[in-house]
Amino acid sequence: MNNWLFDLSWMWLLLPPLLYCLYRCKVAVRQHYFPHLHFFTKPNKWRNFEWLLKATIVALIVGALATPVMIDYSDPRNRSGVDIVLSIDGSGSMNASGFGEEGSRESRFEIVQKIASDFVMKRASDNIGVVVFGDFAFIASPITYEKEIIAQMIGYLSYAMAGQNTAIGEGIAMGVRALRDSKAASKVIILLTDGEHNSGSISPREAVAMVKKEKIRLYTIGIGAKGEFDSPLLEQLARDGNGAFFAATNEKELQEVYAQIDTMERSRIKSAHNVLEEHYFQWFLAPALFLLGWLMWRRRGVV
Repeated sequence: MNNWLFDLSWMWLLLPPLLYCLYRCKVAVRQHYFPHLHFFTKPNKWRNFEWLLKATIVALIVGALATPVMIDYSDPRNRSGVDIVLSIDGSGSMNASGFGEEGSRESRFEIVQKIASDFVMKRASDNIGVVVFGDFAFIASPITYEKEIIAQMIGYLSYAMAGQNTAIGEGIAMGVRALRDSKAASKVIILLTDGEHNSGSISPREAVAMVKKEKIRLYTIGIGAKGEFDSPLLEQLARDGNGAFFAATNEKELQEVYAQIDTMERSRIKSAHNVLEEHYFQWFLAPALFLLGWLMWRRRGVV
């Protein structure tokens, strides 16, 4: 998305007084005497056109002084958000149904895919990556600003891609690895699971120590019925990771959780402001100089 702006928009306040002066302040003209005035046409039309020409020149010069710029907000260098990794449980238990509305045949994993994709598309100013974990964890998408590609990629994932078990420590650690090269001032991992840590070579305690070392904020989400996931562990991980723990027993609650995290991150985390601008003052200045030159040449020819 491109936006036109004026860096010095207050310069336009100069236009009304300048036009008023141009209209009211008469230029002293040296008088010439000719015995045969009938050879000259009436100058009224030329004078009106000349005034309009001068007014156009003044407006163009003021426009150049106002410094028109165009900002391309789709450029990743213009983004001022946070870097986020969605660490999603892809274990065998995520194929269980009964998490959505009654009668729905969608599995937990399918519902998470839908809600996570919607969350991604709403984070217009952020870079996002995706990690999937089961017996082990892998980076399904590195940190990127291409939201459409991430959303599509999430739709291509399937449960048990990383094995049947739940390696929460691996899921967190891989999220840290995905953020390791991030230059963002604020970095976030949002981990979602429906089970208990029972696999992997990295313990949750070791993983959260990595989170603290890299100054990453960790949010944890447990989904399913009470007792299906390890809420004490998830709550402790979030506390140690300077984040928050959430629980969702159905699709609506999970949507609300992501919406709440979305609001918290927008209001609490800010990164450096970096806007790249392309200046276009020459589009105003060039025609102003051309018209001014032509007017001076025309007046010289008349004299």
